[in-house]
Amino acid sequence: MSELITGLKTPEQIQAMREGGKILARIFADIRGFVHAGQTKREIDNFVAQKIVGYGAEITYKTPEVNFPGAICISVNDEIVHGAPNDDVLQKGDVASFDLVITYKGMKTDSAFTMVVDDEPKGAVKHLLAATERSLYAGIDAVKGSVRTGDIGAAIEKVLRNGKLGIVRELVGHGVGLHMHMPPDIPNYGRKGTGVLLQPGDTVAIEPMATLGGERIIQLDDGWTYATRDGSLAAHFEHTILITEHGAEIITRA
Repeated sequence: MSELITGLKTPEQIQAMREGGKILARIFADIRGFVHAGQTKREIDNFVAQKIVGYGAEITYKTPEVNFPGAICISVNDEIVHGAPNDDVLQKGDVASFDLVITYKGMKTDSAFTMVVDDEPKGAVKHLLAATERSLYAGIDAVKGSVRTGDIGAAIEKVLRNGKLGIVRELVGHGVGLHMHMPPDIPNYGRKGTGVLLQPGDTVAIEPMATLGGERIIQLDDGWTYATRDGSLAAHFEHTILITEHGAEIITRA
């Protein structure tokens, strides 16, 4: 086997990622039960920080590698990703995305999900969330062993195009494990048979982002948060996977 794109890992490091992924999934379950209208992003961030430490992991976003002003990214409505915690108050019906990287035994895992605050998704919002999450699993299902990044992107793009959603092209998935962001980029669009070859042992974060409107994005004045240029709602779903000889092992699943 040629050198792995995302870095050669020992069995102990892979096991640490599996354990860290279970912790991350548990934190997401805690978030789903905790988040309600009337809370600020900062209150949720404090809750998540306590959970990360309480489960024996490290707050990756607050390390010198990242230096983010919080423990978790919280992006609401037209915000896509990297939402910095602040004193904004969540309202019933808000579309809220949570994106989290944690470090456990030196290894990073990365995952994200989108929910509606204190309500069930309905209408166009339900379609946005369902299709974006479905595109994530289409990208994961494209992994049949060794796979090119274009195969993953093409599978994601097909679902999002069929759903008539805007595809966020400027933000991409990536390698993860030894560091938070590693080569290669994994765009949420592409052509089969093109791109970087991923092999069994590589660990990557696949993370489609989609909108109910256009594809253009802007960065807000806080220097972190990306939002849709046209103000349309956005969704974001993500898992860290281990590429195996026969497919993909989802590391960040309960």
